[in-house]
Amino acid sequence: MVVVTRAMEELNRRMLRSRDAIDRSYAQPLDIPALARVASVSDAHYIRTFRTTFGETPHRYLQRRRVERAMFLLRETERSITDVCLDVGFASLGTFSRTFRDIVGVNPTDYRARAEPVVAPNCFTMAWTRPSSFGEATTRNGT
Repeated sequence: MVVVTRAMEELNRRMLRSRDAIDRSYAQPLDIPALARVASVSDAHYIRTFRTTFGETPHRYLQRRRVERAMFLLRETERSITDVCLDVGFASLGTFSRTFRDIVGVNPTDYRARAEPVVAPNCFTMAWTRPSSFGEATTRNGT
């Protein structure tokens, strides 16, 4: 049994606030020093603690959030893939396509061609379509 001290609980709360900051500004470049200040820890301690708390680095979390938003835009809009790439914060179409394929399992063009608009409450849609981490595509497809 793990005993959660008051200090651990407070650190978790600060880490959640920093993750919320990433969620709010996902299209902006990742600023570790600013996020570490939100969590009131050093830069290096922030990265280690974020990974321990959430199971992935801040950079990986940011990329996953960007891809998640891109999935929505590709499904629900007619914007070009390049526009979607730039809208969600990627500076390079190549990096966007590679990251998207690593997380989702297909490239953005194929995803758009196969995707159907989702007609479900947003909370269910987010839970179902949100990739949990890199490598998600291989475990979901059973390969």
